[in-house]
Amino acid sequence: MNDTLLLDADLRASARLLKATGRLTIENDPEHYRVALQGHPALAEFFRTELNWTLEVHKVAGLIRLHKRRQDVPADRGPRLVREKQPLAGTLVMILICLACEQLWRRPRMSVRELMQAIAQVCAADTADGRLPRLPVVATEDVSKKQARHNRQSLADALKILVAEGTVTVDADLDRALADEDGDLIVTASRDRLAARFSSLSPTLLQLDGVPPDQHAAALSAESLLDHTAHAAGDAPTLEQRRLNAIRRLVDDPATDPLDDDTDTTPYLHTLSGRERALNVLAALGLTATVRRDWWQVTDPSGQSSSIDFPNGRRTERQAALALLATLPGREDPTAPLTLTDIAELFTQIRANQPRWAATYERMPALARAAAAELTSVGLLTPEPAHPDTWLPTPGVHLWRVRVRQPAPPPAPAATPSTGPAIPLFTPPETDQTAPAPDAAKQARRGDDG
Repeated sequence: MNDTLLLDADLRASARLLKATGRLTIENDPEHYRVALQGHPALAEFFRTELNWTLEVHKVAGLIRLHKRRQDVPADRGPRLVREKQPLAGTLVMILICLACEQLWRRPRMSVRELMQAIAQVCAADTADGRLPRLPVVATEDVSKKQARHNRQSLADALKILVAEGTVTVDADLDRALADEDGDLIVTASRDRLAARFSSLSPTLLQLDGVPPDQHAAALSAESLLDHTAHAAGDAPTLEQRRLNAIRRLVDDPATDPLDDDTDTTPYLHTLSGRERALNVLAALGLTATVRRDWWQVTDPSGQSSSIDFPNGRRTERQAALALLATLPGREDPTAPLTLTDIAELFTQIRANQPRWAATYERMPALARAAAAELTSVGLLTPEPAHPDTWLPTPGVHLWRVRVRQPAPPPAPAATPSTGPAIPLFTPPETDQTAPAPDAAKQARRGDDG
């Protein structure tokens, strides 16, 4: 990589935030927005040359947008909800996001009741064709209160995602307004930000109905309408495509397998030029890479571009994940599948030695799933699709050395001191003779006096 393409230290924080969120807004992060606005030519050149991502600046909207494209889209990524049990937005929420943007483009300011009514009418028009789901938001004879409440909650989640990214604003609490059928608030949208929100090509223009589902991601990540049909599915990727796929994974993912391409050629990250260029890109963003021949682990010391804080934390799930990670490299076959039963048995043994550990978990399988999810999020375990509740350890487990510290056993309780008189260390001489009884001593004194 040319030295002129390396980012200045002042631009690295803004580049990391753009890499993580895809946008910078003037009201949410004014400092990094100002820095990125001043240095946007260097940022745009860096992202275009190294990752083939487009950076756009919308001064009127107060928005800097990074259009990211990946052909191997991670299945566990997407808009995240506030609710803990459903971290990723479901299909209905994603549909409602698109429908809300469509209605707000026509009327940038409207009440949430008007928005719900407009969306419900659009869904009702296309429900018969199966294009959109039915969306009743009021309980009737055919609609239960639970279903209507679920639809209103889904719309609240969709609006929360739009509020979090700065596309719309609301003047009241969404949960309170949509919990009741009579609740209401005002939703205001920015047309400039709505226009810059979507970075992929139109699914209608791409004619996705005639493209196999496994090729939809490649079609949506194409640069033009003809790119998704230029190469057949069986064609080997070019060197440029291999480079982009490898470096995009390094920048986006916490862990990367350099051997995951299907070609018979040398993996890009195993070549001298590919390794050097990848390390230069990571260094330009301020990221740290731990490199093995079979694994690349990438971390952000600043924590700005990643929500992963493993292994920090004192939660029980994090402790269980570390206890599991400590045993993975020492197994007879470190690459062998790991089942839910194996993890539960390990935690049962730990609890036998530490009865008070993980006392809140009555069922060990629940703790085992939580620990496996922690390691999966950082790329140390991968789920096996063919077998549920089974995980495959990655080579990244060999990069960790975990030491489990167990508290020392409590000292034995001290002996209870006797309440009687203390025993003398030396026996007094007069105690060698038998002490006279009180009556006998009195009579002896009388005899002496007589």
